[in-house]
Amino acid sequence: MEPRLEANLINWNSRVRVHVDSRFYDVEGWLLSAPGPQAREIEALGLLKGKTLVHLQCHFGMDTLRWARAGAIVTGLDFSPAAIDEATSLAERAGLSERTSFVCANVYDASQALSGKRFDVVYVSLGSLCWLPDVATWGGVVADLLAPGGRLYLHDVHPFTSCFDDDGERVIYGYFEEPNNPFIFDSTSTYTDGEELSATRTYEWSHSIGEIVAALIGQGLVLDSLIEHDWTLFHQFPWLRENASGLFVVPEDRPRIPLSFTVLAHVPSRD
Repeated sequence: MEPRLEANLINWNSRVRVHVDSRFYDVEGWLLSAPGPQAREIEALGLLKGKTLVHLQCHFGMDTLRWARAGAIVTGLDFSPAAIDEATSLAERAGLSERTSFVCANVYDASQALSGKRFDVVYVSLGSLCWLPDVATWGGVVADLLAPGGRLYLHDVHPFTSCFDDDGERVIYGYFEEPNNPFIFDSTSTYTDGEELSATRTYEWSHSIGEIVAALIGQGLVLDSLIEHDWTLFHQFPWLRENASGLFVVPEDRPRIPLSFTVLAHVPSRD
């Protein structure tokens, strides 16, 4: 594996147990509440009952399994063996094993790892693209995984916010993709509560909105919508405020900026 991605893999393997045990993910509460997909996702995709969905960079499977609970036939893919083991265990505990499978592979090797299978939906959730050095190659992976007429759902952190320091006060990182010049971080903490990580070095990359869209349309996908949101799902900056819906938003005394974005696209059918 490419050395920077290997360092990220070691870091993510060390995150898995911390995340599973965290209040942030609240696995036991999740099992009790048995949630399905988010309302905004259902609005975009429907319930997908009987449809096939692959979740790229699925971590330990909580978002993947929401779709299985709605009746989809789901596959989760992640490069972390520890995450895939936990995802498989979580599916069993949730009683969803019959409609789920989890595969350990680098996202760039997804088509080969999944034996060329094609899906009705490729699903990519928050915090994914920053871990990939080359978004154009990722676009090819998405195209290879989609059946004719298949759809992509991508919701991720807005790359503009990745330009800021941890306090969200100063622009210190570049906006445009630089595969050979990643951001290098050394931190014992992760985005959840919990114990310190045993592996601290990570490499991340920024991909502009334009580069992400170009990566998809360059592979023949048709862009259905691009929406920039003034909310996100985690406390990215100290000054964000959590609203009644559990979303983190910019307070009224600050200029509104995009915090996350959603892309919907599809592969044309052969008809």
